[in-house]
Amino acid sequence: MTTQASAADSVVARRSGSPHTSMFVRMLLRAAVLRRGRAASALLAMVVAAAVATAMMNLYVDVQAKLRKEFRSYGANLVVVGKDGASLPPDAVSRAEQVLAGKGMAVPFAYVVARTANGQSIVVAGTDFDRVRTLDAWWKITGTISLHVDDSSDKPPTSAWIGVRAASVVSPKLEPFDLTFQGRTIHLVPASQIQTGASEDSRIYLPLSDFVAWTELNPTTLEVAANGSPEEVNATMQQLVQALPGAEIHPVRQIVEGEARVLGKTRSTLYASAILIILTSALCVLATLTGWVFDRRKDFAIMKALGASERLVSGFFAAEAAALGAVGAVFGFMLGIAIAIWIGHANFHAPVVPRFSVFPYVLAGSIAVALLSALVPMSLLRRVQPAIILKGE
Repeated sequence: MTTQASAADSVVARRSGSPHTSMFVRMLLRAAVLRRGRAASALLAMVVAAAVATAMMNLYVDVQAKLRKEFRSYGANLVVVGKDGASLPPDAVSRAEQVLAGKGMAVPFAYVVARTANGQSIVVAGTDFDRVRTLDAWWKITGTISLHVDDSSDKPPTSAWIGVRAASVVSPKLEPFDLTFQGRTIHLVPASQIQTGASEDSRIYLPLSDFVAWTELNPTTLEVAANGSPEEVNATMQQLVQALPGAEIHPVRQIVEGEARVLGKTRSTLYASAILIILTSALCVLATLTGWVFDRRKDFAIMKALGASERLVSGFFAAEAAALGAVGAVFGFMLGIAIAIWIGHANFHAPVVPRFSVFPYVLAGSIAVALLSALVPMSLLRRVQPAIILKGE
C-alpha cells in the first residue's frame, strides 16, 4: 500500500507541476485541423509576408554590391590631378593603390597638345591600355590592339588608339601618321578606334611608356574607381589627400551622385514593396483570425463556462496566432531564399548568397505581425458571453 501511495503521489506531483503542455498543444493542433481552410489561408499570408521580407533582406546587401559593381564599369568616381597642372609623383599609382587596398583601381593619364604634319592641333594622351580597358569597360574599342608594329624602318611605329573624330583629322583612312610635340616627332599607326560619344572621340591615346619617352612628361591625372558606400568613398578621398599631398582630389559628381540616387531609390523601392506586402498579409491574417473567433464562439464559451479566465482564453488565442507566425516564418524563409537566388540569376546573372543570419529577424517579425493581427479578434473574444452563446442566442 505504501508503494502504491508513493507512486500515486509522484503522479499527482508530476501532473501538478506540469502546465499541461501536451493538452495545450493538442488543442492548438485540433483547432488547425478542424478549420483547415481558415488556417491554410492565414498560414499562406504569413508565408508570403515572411518570404518577401527574407527576399528583400537578402537582396538588400547583394543588390547594393552588384549595383556598385555595375557603376564601376562606367568609369572613375574620383579624379586626382596635380596642382596647377603639375605632374604627379612617379609612384602616384602605387600610393593610390595602397590606399585602395584592393577595393578599386587607379589609371594614370598624361595629356599634351601635339601637331599633325599639316599643322593641326590634336590632344594626345598617354595611359595604361590594360587598365583603361578594365576601368572604362563602356568604351567601344574596335580593331586589334598591338603595342608595337614592326616595319622596315629603323624605329618601328607606335600603336595608338584613335578617337573617331580625331581619325577624320589625322588619318581618315587609318593609315600611319606623324605627330610633333616641342620639336620631337613620333610615328604612329592606328591599332584601334575609340567611340564613346564624349571628349575621348577627339583624342589619340598612346601607351604611357611611349608617351613619356616622346614628351618627357609624367602623368598629371589619376582616374580612380573606389568601391564602397558614399561614406567609404569619402573616406578614400581623405586618405588620398594624405597620400598625395601635392595633388587635388575631386569626385566625379555625375557618377557619385547618380550612384547614391540609384541606390537610394532601390532601397526605398525594396522597403516600400516589403511594407506593402506585409501590410496586405497582416490584413489577410486579421480577417482570418476574426472569422476564426466567430466560428469558435461556442468553444471559447465552453472554456469560459468551465472556469477559464479571460487571460487564459486570450493567451490561448495569442499562442495560436504566434504558432501561425512561427510556422509561416520557417516556410517563408525557405521560399524567400529561393526567390532571392532566382532574382539574382535573372537580373544580375550572379548568385545571391543566402544570409541565414536574417532568420531570427524574420521569425520575430512574423510572430509580431501575427500577434498584432490578433489584437482585434482578441477584443471580440472578450465579449463572448457563455450564457448567451450556449443558449443558442
